[in-house]
Amino acid sequence: MIITRKAPQTCTLDRRHFIRNASMLAASSLVPSKSFATSLESDLTALTAGALSTAIRQGDASCVEVMEAYLQRIHRYNPVYNAIVSLVNDDNLLNQARVADQELARGHYKGWMHGMPHAVKDLTPVAGLPYTSGSPMFSQRIAEVDSELAARIRGAGAVFIGKTNTPEFGLGSQSYNPVFGATGSAYNPTLTSGGSSGGAASGLGTHMLPVADGSDMMGSLRNPGAYNNVIGFRPSTNVMAIEQSSERPLSTPGPMGRNTTDTIRLLETIAEIPLGENIEAVNLQTMKIGWLGSLDNYLPMQEGIIDLCESSLTTVSDAGAVVERVSPKFNMSDLWQSWTTLRHSTRSEMREDYYDNPKTRAQLKPELIWEIEQSINLTDNDRLQANVIRQNWNLELDRMFDEYDFLALPTAQVFPYPKTVHWPTEINGRRMDTYHRWMEVVILGSLAGIPVVNVPVGFDKQGRPMGMQIMGRFGEDRKVLGFGLAYEAITNHLQQAPDLVEA
Repeated sequence: MIITRKAPQTCTLDRRHFIRNASMLAASSLVPSKSFATSLESDLTALTAGALSTAIRQGDASCVEVMEAYLQRIHRYNPVYNAIVSLVNDDNLLNQARVADQELARGHYKGWMHGMPHAVKDLTPVAGLPYTSGSPMFSQRIAEVDSELAARIRGAGAVFIGKTNTPEFGLGSQSYNPVFGATGSAYNPTLTSGGSSGGAASGLGTHMLPVADGSDMMGSLRNPGAYNNVIGFRPSTNVMAIEQSSERPLSTPGPMGRNTTDTIRLLETIAEIPLGENIEAVNLQTMKIGWLGSLDNYLPMQEGIIDLCESSLTTVSDAGAVVERVSPKFNMSDLWQSWTTLRHSTRSEMREDYYDNPKTRAQLKPELIWEIEQSINLTDNDRLQANVIRQNWNLELDRMFDEYDFLALPTAQVFPYPKTVHWPTEINGRRMDTYHRWMEVVILGSLAGIPVVNVPVGFDKQGRPMGMQIMGRFGEDRKVLGFGLAYEAITNHLQQAPDLVEA
């Protein structure tokens, strides 16, 4: 399949006038070519975040009008998709929107998100809003202060409308919990939206949010991006780190968007380390991509996933890039051992807080109990060996990045599955020996802390979306995002809108 050749080189008329011209003002800022559910061409919720920001700043749309449009959409669809939880009441939000309009009239422009509705992932505190982490132990907890991430978003002018749903304590790539229930994919609400940033991705895919934040340890920005046909970007871990460390953390916050441009815009807002201005699309004719596929059948893949990815890579090849199959010179089972050891080690602090108390332990999901118990059995030597494997993996990645600009592989090993199923127990007849083994495909990037973007690759015959991970060398976030921009210009997957189900 892989080709290595290079190809040859109801609103006012004023509002409608703005929307018709938005695509000329900002790249990919208009509504999809296909009618998005029941939205009219002039529906403000159909605008990308960048175009919506321009509309507000130029006075083509008031903050109140924007809030009314989003609330109407949320009330229509959120009862079905369950993407946004702890929704603030309408009167409160409309009052905040009026204040934002008044500030704008006085010349006080807070930033590009001025007056835009936003919901933060429910693992992150936002002052005055519920902060449940999807756990019944914290179902009544109200955050007293903003997290650093929330403060940056608030500082850019956003109005917080609620939180986005997540699995309990963010564990698992399926966004269900006993507090709020499960979140459905934008393309089929009976299927999972992925996780742990599932509410964020579903909110984007259904256009109930202009842009969304999330976090990623084991694919939590990438897997939901694939399952909702949106962009999810896991930055290099130093981009979001408040304090620099010699060790790259396993988890990092990051942005999601309906397109790459919006994703970049939010990243610029929440990043601790500035990426610089004017990230541009890479020249695909000078790029070389290593296709990892299923790692020589080490990873079981549901039928159709590899085909979709390879079809998209053919499009990239036709645009001039060199695409080649490549296999890491590495024992991938060692990588899994390193990953589980280091991941379980992060649960040790939860032992005293939750596990040792029978009352709180009874409220924990079985998967978390299992991870805590695994952490109890780990030795210092186990952790030492895990870090040695991790260091060797980083060296192997550096070797491959000396030859390739990017490494590509599927974002998930299965298509979105029923949201009533907690996790897939087998793939192609291969039993999954842990609750997270079915997402092993994402640990290659997570363990190294490198930048990875999920880009859409289309849909199977059942209409289920899928994505592909594009990984870059540590610190080359601009380049990875530049690939996203270039890829978007030669594909139309993001324009394939879902047929939404109303409440």
